[in-house]
Amino acid sequence: MNWRLLARWALNAVALMLVPEVVHDMAVTSFAAALVSALLIGLVNALIRPLLLLVTLPITVLTFGIFALVINGLMFWLVSGLVAGFVVPDFGTAFWGALVYSLLTGLVSLALSEPLPVQRR
Repeated sequence: MNWRLLARWALNAVALMLVPEVVHDMAVTSFAAALVSALLIGLVNALIRPLLLLVTLPITVLTFGIFALVINGLMFWLVSGLVAGFVVPDFGTAFWGALVYSLLTGLVSLALSEPLPVQRR
């Protein structure tokens, strides 16, 4: 298995454990819960989120893409209902938690991305 994939999964779980430090109403009780949640968030974002974005495309266009943040919050909240130890009590908390988590996982992706090849003339 690719080491970058495992590193990304582990670091996304660490990022998920850091989110309650910023969004105080949510909780992640263990690293195991964070690992399962990070995996499910990735699967939900890969499988369900594109369908929801397609169905809600008109409202997303009308809101200049802001509605996509609502979809992210809903996906985050959905996963919290599936994993014991990952507690997100309401949609507002899910919205802000998903936003912070997206920023942190973006940093993880940036850190683990392969450098661009240098072109020589």
